[in-house]
Amino acid sequence: MKTEIEFPETLQNAFEFFGNEDNAFAFMVGLRWPDGVSCPRCGSGEVRRISTRKVWECKNCVFLKQFSVKVGTIFEDSPISLGKWWCAIWLISNAKNGISSCELHRTLGVTQKTAWFMLQRIRLALQNGSIVKIGGHVEVDETFIGGKARNMHKGKRKVNGTGPVAMAPVMGLLERNTGKKASRVILKHVDTRKKGELQGNVREYVLKGSEVHTDALKSYEGLSDEYTHNVIDHAECYVKGHVHTNGLENFWSLLKRTIKGTYVSVEPFHLFRYLDEQAFRFNERKDEDGDQGRFMKAVAGIFGKRLRYAALIGQELQTPALPA
Repeated sequence: MKTEIEFPETLQNAFEFFGNEDNAFAFMVGLRWPDGVSCPRCGSGEVRRISTRKVWECKNCVFLKQFSVKVGTIFEDSPISLGKWWCAIWLISNAKNGISSCELHRTLGVTQKTAWFMLQRIRLALQNGSIVKIGGHVEVDETFIGGKARNMHKGKRKVNGTGPVAMAPVMGLLERNTGKKASRVILKHVDTRKKGELQGNVREYVLKGSEVHTDALKSYEGLSDEYTHNVIDHAECYVKGHVHTNGLENFWSLLKRTIKGTYVSVEPFHLFRYLDEQAFRFNERKDEDGDQGRFMKAVAGIFGKRLRYAALIGQELQTPALPA
């Protein structure tokens, strides 16, 4: 039996609709199993609903017969209601400058620690695992994320050092607007700005034959064998015809304002999660909030992924979820 899915169009509609836990549950079931419930462990359709709880039992599984709609998703083992999860996803996917854990904990009535864990799981859902490469005119640049040495305590300066060495390098690849589609970006938290790592990312994510625009960093020398490599030397000028990296410079400004203004402090260990969030926000900026918009694209990433708290804080290796 198919379940009809309703699409709230505004934040108010979302809170009203998902505030009813039956609606939130029906939305999840209809989204995950539009053609009927099946076991997330073995894929069998021979399941029966346990009337006293919102769980099913699989007739084919020998062990772990029972399962809920959360199994095999970022919600697995979470005691937080589905209604709060949907509202949290709506907020983070549609917020222009992000949502801090302190703001989310006040909005949903959960602890700040819980809100932080929820946001990190949602950022995993926003992660783009697409293997589709970018092409056309591609800008490539790097920036550094972190506090300035002059603002650090003397003891921290001694431990962390000063200048870019004390900051986390981030590489960006931006496919320019072609008229048919908006520009989009790919972000990578890199270890160094050395040739092997930077050029390796370019060759992995950019189609051969594309026109690549970089600054005069020596690490990009050698890209001409597979790409039309244009270089803009910022010591001389910032734009030379269509050769520039201003699109990425604009994105770096948005990224840093979001981190400094909303999140204030980000550990290098978790930086890639915030990059995934900001890349999603930038790439989907032309979409609407509701039906088939950013919210539904964010929701599409919840399946087949799992993030345990111990893995999040580095106490154990992250394990993938069951197939959705």
